[in-house]
Amino acid sequence: MDMSRRTVIAGAAAAGLTAATLGSAHATGSGAGAPVRSLFGVLPDGTKVHSWSLANGGTRMKVLSYGGVVQSLEVPDRRGRLANVSLGFRSLDDYVASSPYFGALIGRYGNRIGKGRFTLDGRTYQVDVNDGENSLHGGAQGFDKRVWDVEPFTKGADVGLHLHLTSRDGEMGYPGTLRVKVTYTLTRYGDWRIDYAATTDKPTVVNLTSHVYWNLAGEGSGSIEGHRLKIDGSRYTPVDAGLIPTGEQARVAGTPFDFRRAKTVGEDLREAHQQLLYGQGFDHNWVLDKGISARPEWAATLQDPSSGRTLRIATTEPGLQFYSGNFLDGTLVGTGGRVYRQGDGLCLETQHFPDSPNRPSFPSTVLRPGQTYRSTTVHSFTR
Repeated sequence: MDMSRRTVIAGAAAAGLTAATLGSAHATGSGAGAPVRSLFGVLPDGTKVHSWSLANGGTRMKVLSYGGVVQSLEVPDRRGRLANVSLGFRSLDDYVASSPYFGALIGRYGNRIGKGRFTLDGRTYQVDVNDGENSLHGGAQGFDKRVWDVEPFTKGADVGLHLHLTSRDGEMGYPGTLRVKVTYTLTRYGDWRIDYAATTDKPTVVNLTSHVYWNLAGEGSGSIEGHRLKIDGSRYTPVDAGLIPTGEQARVAGTPFDFRRAKTVGEDLREAHQQLLYGQGFDHNWVLDKGISARPEWAATLQDPSSGRTLRIATTEPGLQFYSGNFLDGTLVGTGGRVYRQGDGLCLETQHFPDSPNRPSFPSTVLRPGQTYRSTTVHSFTR
């Protein structure tokens, strides 16, 4: 696959793998019902925020219209006992005041853009800077801070939500009015699929992702250092002290970044490697061996030995950001009433590479009028 092209497919949607192909081992006894809406809270400007509850194939989830946030995602362990494996908050006030992107939809540009600046078609754009001198996850008022329009659906044995958002030309400094549709589907097998789509009326850059923090033992249960992780990537993109890629695609062999064979998250976490010092742990993008793909292909596997829960991720994206929860500092209280400390959750964000608008050698994130941005990621749960 040519790594220089963007995942842009005009016209028909890119087809994803079926749940059977993905190999989900969930029981199908827990049937689907229509998603249920309830009032979650009210923003200071009077905007109502709703929560949507979905269940299918043994998996249960709650999604907020605020930020498209996955507030909770419950899956069974080897004994069939449900636990919420996604970090989050109980109240809307906490999400507004202090969320480190718990469970949120990220855009217009997931991850970092160096100095918040890029040049497109000869014109330089300055976008919102909110992470030192850099832009992170679309700026201070990115898609994670917006209230999305939500439309529930049932389709055969599957249930889900269509989330819609319009980002106006110039919002957070980005060119073009971007119309976004994200579909969350809970399949009959209990898998969670995300389909992203977007169009623009001016050339722009787009990189959408989901920022769920995973703890397969259950949120609030403690460290994820004992989780076993496998990433199907032979290279990663090293960063500078500001966590901006240097442009190199370095081999993981012989470094703490080698997850080609499953190992515990904590095995090399405390190695005296300069990249780990920069990130205070893992906070890096892996170059997936599969590259960009028209259909979701396997990218990573996460397992909690204590509960038996396993998460497998398939995606069309060329990159995966593994973040080991380095900046959770003990000041946030989660949905279960327990404090989140460093390493109590981890993120596996499928994406294009950080700072791609400034790195011609990276896969392009440019979207032009007449094109449709499409991306798909599937989360498959087994036990």
